[in-house]
Parts: sequence; structure tokens; C-alpha cells
Amino acid sequence: MSNKLEQLKKMSVVVADTGEFNAIKAYQPEDATTNPSLLFKVAQNPEYTDFLLDAIDWAKQQPGDEVQRLQNTLQKFAINIGVEILKVIPGRVSTEVDARLSFNTDESIKQAEHLIELYQQAGIGRDRILIKIASTWEGICAAKQLEKQGIRCNLTLLFNFIQAVACAEAGVTLISPFVGRILDWYKKDSGRDYYAPAEDPGVLSVTRIYHYYKQHDYNTIVMGASFRNTGEIEQLAGCDRLTISPQLMAELQQDQGILKRQLSSHQCEPIERRAAIDEQLFRWELNQDPMATEKLAEGIRNFAIDQGKLESLILEMDAYHAGQHKAVL
Repeated sequence: MSNKLEQLKKMSVVVADTGEFNAIKAYQPEDATTNPSLLFKVAQNPEYTDFLLDAIDWAKQQPGDEVQRLQNTLQKFAINIGVEILKVIPGRVSTEVDARLSFNTDESIKQAEHLIELYQQAGIGRDRILIKIASTWEGICAAKQLEKQGIRCNLTLLFNFIQAVACAEAGVTLISPFVGRILDWYKKDSGRDYYAPAEDPGVLSVTRIYHYYKQHDYNTIVMGASFRNTGEIEQLAGCDRLTISPQLMAELQQDQGILKRQLSSHQCEPIERRAAIDEQLFRWELNQDPMATEKLAEGIRNFAIDQGKLESLILEMDAYHAGQHKAVL
């Protein structure tokens, strides 16, 4: 009998939730996702230093002031890692727009277009890229316009049903509803230490979104994300896609038990009426959900913090290597 990871691959597209492409090779996922936190982790690993140094050197050759050079370095580093990931997976990689642009539609579009341009310069077509953007109202509006240009988007930091509805209505390619972070909030709020997978609030959220999408024939892909344990993953077996950390993929790979399909487009809950949506309703529904409001804000803050840490690392590395070069001379 095959292990649970292999069984899962027959029900859902498995996506690696890491920027470390050497770890991806071991589990042979279809796609991969990255974010500022994962890229900061990669940048600290000496195994990937050359990719960061290449980005620093490349940025020095581009026009612009010091601020622009730093931004160019960040984006080029993300592209360098994305290109390497695409060498070991058959599908697509998600590369994220700066979290600090989460409330700026125009700048999100501008950066997304630039990321696509950089990928194209590296010989990678836009068909292999998903641009990752936070599921704010501004982010969803940006994604709507990008999709019309043929730039496919992955809407992340999604915690509330209204975010999912807005994304589907905007015609985005894929959403990443977070499971584990929803569980984290409810455990803290309720004081409970444990939720069974079938009653896990994050699992229930993704299940509802999946059923709604299938009932109303949306083309938007549902990709469960941010898992805390394999029980959550198993409870969502059959979801369109599941993005999983190497640690949890290893646990699934070592488990020889039987994995049962839980989600199917042919077996959905009773139909929910298709919702009409506008900015006022979106903001009100999100405001009425303290979990989603808090986790969305927290997620954006933490990504921005790690982006800042990566910037500091780049400046330190640039200064160090510049000093070495002068010493040699």
C-alpha cells in the first residue's frame, strides 16, 4: 500500500510550502509557494547565499537610488529562488508582492507586472507563475485587473468567507484559505487545547468555501494552506490543492495508513445562495469577524516585518562583501 502522501496526490494537487528547493526535490510536489517569511529563512541558509549575492550584484547594475536598489534586490532574489524551484517542479511557483503594498491597488499591480517581467527575462513564461497578494479589498481589486492582463494570481491571508466570495467574483485563479492560523485563534480565544480535525474551525472554513465554489461553478482554485498538523490535511483530502510544509509532507510520507477522500465536487453540502458583493459589504463582513480581522492584520504585519529583516540582511551582506573586495584590492 502506498503512503498517505502518495494517496493524497491522487486526490489533491500537492504544493510545497517552502522556498528551499533542495527540500522540494524529496517530495515531488506539483507546485510550490513562497512568501516573505520563507524567503527570509532561505536567505539565512548558507546553501543559498549565492542566489542572494547574485541579486545584490544585479541590482547594482540597474538605474535608481539606494531605496530602489534595495527593492530591486528583494525582487530579484525572489525571482532567483522561484526560477530554481521551477527547475524541480512541473507546475507553477507563487511569488508574493511586498506585503507593505497590501492596501495599495496601483502599486501592487505595478510590482506584479515587474515580477512577471523579471521572470520573463529569466526565460520563464507567465503561465508558470502565480502572483501572490493579500486578500484585502485593494489586493483583490489588483488581482482582478491583473487577471484581465493574463497574469494569474494567488490570493493569500484568506480567513473569512466574504474574502473567498470576493476573490471568486473577481475571477482570480487561486485562493489560499489559511487553516492553521484560524485554529490558532480559536484555541486561544476558547481556551481549548485541541480540536478534532472534523471540527477544526480552519478545516470547516475551507470546506464551506470549497462547497460554495463547486455549487456555483467558479473556476477559482481552492488551495488549503497554513496547516498545523496532518489531521487537518487529511480532513481536506480532495480539495483542489493543498500547500504543505516539508515537515508535514514527511509525516504523511511515513504514514502507511489508509487516506479517505473527504471533499468531492460531486458531494457537496446544501446549496448556499450566490452572494452579491461590493466594497461596503466586504468591509462590513470582515469587520464583524474578529478572527479574520485580527489574523489578516497580523499576517500582513508579520510578512512586512520579515521583509524588513530580509532588507537588513541584504544591506549587511552587501557591506560585508564590499569590505572584503576593498581588502583584496
